Order: sequence, then C-alpha cells, then structure tokens
Amino acid sequence: MSESTTRVVLVLFDGLRPDMVTPELMPNLTRFASGGTWFREARSVFPSMTRVATTSIATGAPPVVHGVVGNAFYFPQVTTAHLIDTSLGADVALAEQATSGRFVTAETFGDRLAAAGKRLAVVHTGSAGSAHVINPRAGANGHWTFSIFGAEHTQTPEAVIETVGRFGPLPLRSLPRFEEIDYATTVLVDHVLHTIDPDVALIWFNEPDTSYHYKFLGAPETQAVLRHVDAAFGRIVEAIAARPDADRFLVMATSDHGQISSDGLVDMVELLSAEGHTAYKAAERRLDGAKITITGGNMGEIRILDGDARRRQAIADWLMDQPFIGGLFSPARNDVEGEVEGSLSLALVSLDHERQPYLVFMLHSSDTHDRYGFPGLGLITGGVPVGGGMHGGLNRYELNTTLIVTGNGFAPGIVSSAPAGIIDIAPTILGALGIPPAATMCGRDLANLHGDAPGQSLMLETEKGSFRQRLVLNDASARRIIAFGGRVS
Repeated sequence: MSESTTRVVLVLFDGLRPDMVTPELMPNLTRFASGGTWFREARSVFPSMTRVATTSIATGAPPVVHGVVGNAFYFPQVTTAHLIDTSLGADVALAEQATSGRFVTAETFGDRLAAAGKRLAVVHTGSAGSAHVINPRAGANGHWTFSIFGAEHTQTPEAVIETVGRFGPLPLRSLPRFEEIDYATTVLVDHVLHTIDPDVALIWFNEPDTSYHYKFLGAPETQAVLRHVDAAFGRIVEAIAARPDADRFLVMATSDHGQISSDGLVDMVELLSAEGHTAYKAAERRLDGAKITITGGNMGEIRILDGDARRRQAIADWLMDQPFIGGLFSPARNDVEGEVEGSLSLALVSLDHERQPYLVFMLHSSDTHDRYGFPGLGLITGGVPVGGGMHGGLNRYELNTTLIVTGNGFAPGIVSSAPAGIIDIAPTILGALGIPPAATMCGRDLANLHGDAPGQSLMLETEKGSFRQRLVLNDASARRIIAFGGRVS
C-alpha cells in the first residue's frame, strides 16, 4: 500500500501545447509523463486567456463562477475611466477595493488550504495580476507569493525581500526569458522546497507562452526555450526525488491554455469605428468619446457604453456579414441561442457571469498547419506580430492543455482520453491532501476518475442567413469544450 500524499507540487508552463511535449524538445517532461497519468484531452476554459485560466485553476471553476471574464474587460462598478487590465497590479487592486476583496467571486484552493491549516507557496514569473489571482487572498491566508516583478507586485513583499537577500537581485527582463526561468527554479528548489517546505508549492513559468507570441511557435528560439524550461523542470523533479519523503509527493505538470499561430491582421477598432461605433482604444486607456469598448487578440468582447440595443444589433449584424468572423456569442436567450439572433449563448461556454459582455466575437481560425508544421492558424486583431502565437478563442489547439500527474492514485504510463481540464486541478490538489473541495468548485478530483471513457459529446448549432456555428461539448454538465466551428458549410 502506497503512502498517503503529504506534499503537492504544481509546475505550470504558460501556454505549453501538449503536442510539443516530445523526447526531442522536452525529454524530462516526456520521461515524467511515462511515470504518471497524462490527460491528453485536457481543456482550458473560454476565453482561453491567461488570467481567466489562472483564476479557473485557482478556483476549480469556469468564469461564470469566478467572475474574471477576460484579460481585460469593462467593469463599471470599479471604474468608468478605462477597462480593467488584469495584468496590472494597480488595476487588480482597484477592482479588489471596489468589490470589498471579492474580485474573484469564488473560493480558491488557497482559501481551502488556509482553512485546513495548510500552507501554499507560489513562485511566479507571470504578470502581477496573474500572481494575484492564483491566490487572491494570500496575505490574509498567511501564505507566501514571490513575484519576479518585485516586492510591490505581491501581497507578501517579504517573499521577494527574503529571496533577493539570499539569491541576489532579480534578473533583468530579456526575451526569451532564460534568466527568469533559472532564477525562479532556484527559488523553488533551494528555498521553497528546502527551507519553507509548504504543503503545496506552485511555480509558474512564463514560457513558452512569451516566446510563442514573439518568436513564433516552432522557431529555433522557441525550441531552445522549450529545452531550457524542460531542464528547469528536470531540476525540480530531481530535487523532489532526492527527498526522503519523495513517495509522498503528488506532482502535477500542466499548462493554462495552448496557442495557435497567426496568419493575418484585422483592425477591429478601426473597422467598427468606421461603421459609426467609435471604439475605445486600449493603448490610450481613455473611454471618453467612445461608444463601445472592444478587446482584442484572436477574439474579443464588445460592450455598448450607452446600452443601446439597436447599436448592439447593428454591430452583430455587421459582424455576421464579415468573412473574417468565425463565431459570435451573446447572453442567453434559451439553452442554445444568445439574445442576438444567430449567436450562441454565452452560458454554453460558461461565461454567463453577471459581469458578462454584450457580445463576444472570434476571428476565423482553422486546423491549417503553420510554417513550422504545427496545426492551428488564425487571424488576430493585433498584440503580437503576424505569425506569432495567440490564444483566447475556441480553436482546439488553443483549448488543449498539458496535464500530467504522478503520485498516489495515478497509475504510471497511462495516456487518458477522459474528460479533464484546468478546472480539475484545484479539486485534485485538495483531494490529495484529504481536504474537501469548495462548494463553488465544478471540477473533479482526477484521482477518482474511473475508466478512460471519452465522455458523451453534444453538438449544438445556430445560424442566421449564411452565418452558421457549431459547438461540440464533452461531459456537457461541466461544459467542457471539444471543438468549435464557425461558418460551417
């Protein structure tokens, strides 16, 4: 009989596509997978954006539960001066103040650990906002969060101060993020695991996401990043294996979303402004004079500042006439359709929180291979150079995440096609330590899955004229998205 789990380590590779976990690019992670259970069909949430997904990892729930509905979104209860950019610590602090500390409207696994007298330590190389939402009440919970951006970007500045005192100044920013990977790994291995020894430790690598964006998915520089972050993972696994209690560790390697390559640019702000719908320009961070807000990437949300239903209908009609639009969602009219004719319901993709937008569009994408031979290609509104990677939408290669677990309850050498995803991470961490999940958690303890059945799928369609959409869900009660198709012939 195996020993019960007393420690959990979660290693997160931002944006890592599972089809890049190969012996050539990531030998350590590949070896790790052979000793554990790999949930090969794991899925992110929608929008498949970092801070949305981060909050889903923390809460074990989709946006309808936790309320972080985008990387940036209009939140008039907080401010009407600009959109809330969840990457910025100042914006998140503003939102926390306006919501009395409930910007994240659900319990997190950090909250549950604290209630059980357990400690969580986080080493984070992502944005200040990401470091916040992974454990939004870290200070109150008596936990420890280190941010690569410095003491002013975490609720527990002492974590940065003591780290810098021991390991020297924080690394200067460079692309790829080699120095940040190395520094963070040292902090986890030599300080968190060795000195703090928390019940749960989490390290968030900002690669390969950053290099996917700016160096492109299959480029030589990105391949070098994958090998580098894989070597860092190897250091972590070796450090755990060297401990006398190694057999009591549960180790999870995961990503928050995937990415696809871009092959064209659509200036949605300019196009909608030309139609008479003056759009907020994110770079200016000023809402005065704007009639609508619009966010971008390869999808975006649209909000009508004066609430004019006629304007929303006009914009929706225009969107459905554009060949570059691949999908359209709006608040629920019924179980399938949105309020706007031809759109799908935001409830189908678990985005029907009270903070939901008026419209969500997706630009066209497909399974076409990019120049490096990786499937997944689509249009973007900007944010990265054309050719760079992007995520946020419903393309299967954006949604498919890496999720591999070793430890008690997970058989070695298993590749599972069972429905799984990032909302299952929190319940699995808590279950390993014998802590019940929060009532708001929608995911499952992956150690309790029985069999390898792919689950029952459900296909839903809507159309208006030549605009037709198809959404395929697996494990429909949890709304796990398998695939999406816009403009289906």
